[in-house]
Amino acid sequence: MPKRRIEVLVFAVLLLTVSGASRAQNAKRPRWVGAWAAAPVLADGGFFVHSFCNVTLREIAHVSIGGLQVRVRFTNEFGLDHLTIADAHIALSAGGAALEAGTDRALTFDGSASVSIPPGAVVYSDPVALDVPPLSDVAVSFYLPPQVMRAETFHEYADQDNFMVDGDHAGAASLADGKILYSWYFFDGIDVDGGKDGRAIVTLGDSITDGAHSTLNGNDRWPDVLAERLQAEHGMEHIGVLNEGIGGNRLLNDGYGPSALARLDRDVLAQDGAKYIIVLESINDIGRFWRLSAPEDEVTAEQLEAGLKEIAETSHEHGMKVFGATLTPYQGAAYYSAKGEEVREAVNTWIRESGTFDAVIDFDKITRDPEDPLRFNPLYDSGDHLHPNDAGYKAMADGIDLALFK
Repeated sequence: MPKRRIEVLVFAVLLLTVSGASRAQNAKRPRWVGAWAAAPVLADGGFFVHSFCNVTLREIAHVSIGGLQVRVRFTNEFGLDHLTIADAHIALSAGGAALEAGTDRALTFDGSASVSIPPGAVVYSDPVALDVPPLSDVAVSFYLPPQVMRAETFHEYADQDNFMVDGDHAGAASLADGKILYSWYFFDGIDVDGGKDGRAIVTLGDSITDGAHSTLNGNDRWPDVLAERLQAEHGMEHIGVLNEGIGGNRLLNDGYGPSALARLDRDVLAQDGAKYIIVLESINDIGRFWRLSAPEDEVTAEQLEAGLKEIAETSHEHGMKVFGATLTPYQGAAYYSAKGEEVREAVNTWIRESGTFDAVIDFDKITRDPEDPLRFNPLYDSGDHLHPNDAGYKAMADGIDLALFK
C-alpha cells in the first residue's frame, strides 16, 4: 500500500477516535435545568439576622422536576465579606430535620470540601449522583465556620421549616435541639440533569407568587401547583417551575428587594434551562404609592406598562416566551384606593390588549368575585383581601393553559 494512503488511513482512524471520544464526553455532560429556585434579598434587620458562626444549616426545598444528577447554587449576593461554606451535603428529606436513609451525598466545589464565595457572587457545587424524584423535598445542609459576616443573603418568606444547630452536623441523619428558621439562607437554586427535553418556567412576581398566606410546609403556592399539573401531563414531566417571587417586591422601584426590572438578569435570564417567564408584578407599585409611599414613588399606568414591556422585550431577545398575568383584585386591602384601582384596571386592559406578550394569563378573571369584580372571590380570599388562600392559589394554577408550554 502506498505510504500516502497509509497516512490518510491513520489520520482517519485518529479523527474517528477523537470524534467518538468527544461525542462520548458530550453525552455524559449534564444538561442543567432549574428544579427549584428562590430570589435572594438582603437580611437587613430584626429577627432575620443571625450570628451564623460555627453552625449547621439544614434547609428544605421542594423541587419541581427530578433527575439523576444534581448541583446546588450557593449565594453571597448581598454579602460584604467572603462567605465560607464547609462540609456541604444534599439528601432527600425524610420530614422535619431528618434525612432519608442512604441518600446523603457530600458536595464539593472544584473537588474541595469547602468554598469561599466573594461578596456579590454565587457558586455551584460540583455535580453529584442522586436520584431526585420530581415534587420531592430535598435537604441541603452546610456548615458555616467562624467568620466575619456583616451582611447576610436570604429569602425571607420560605413558608418552610428550616433548621440551624451549633457545630458541624451537615452529614447527620437528623438534627436535634435545633432552631427553626422560616427563611432560606445562602442558597438559592437546585439544578438537575434535565435531559434533551428539559426546560424551565420562571415565575417573576411579588408575595402572591412567593406564596404569602399559603399553608406552612404545604407547598401550596401557585407555582407549586403548576409544577404538579405539569408532572401529571404526559410529555411535560421535564418542565421545571422556578419561583422568583419576593414578598413586597415592586416592578419599577426597589422596595423589598431589588425591583423586578433590576433583578431580571439574575433571577430570570440567568436561570438554567429557562424558556418561559410568567410576569405578575406591580400591585405593590400601585398600592404603596397611593397609600404609603413617598412622592418620588409615584407611578402611572403608562410607566408600569413601559416596565412590563421592557421585561417582555428583553426576555424575547434571550429566546424566551413571555406570558403576562393580570393583576388580581385588592379592594379591601390595607393599601387599597380608588385611584390605585384605576391604575390596576388600566394596566390589566393593556396586558390583555396590547399584544406585548406571547399569551395572557388572566389571574384577575380567575380570582375575582363574580358578584363584585373589584374584590377577591370569598372562596379564594386569605382574609386580607390581597393574597389568595390555598384554594385561590390552586385556582390560579389550574387556570393556566398548559398548551402554552408545548
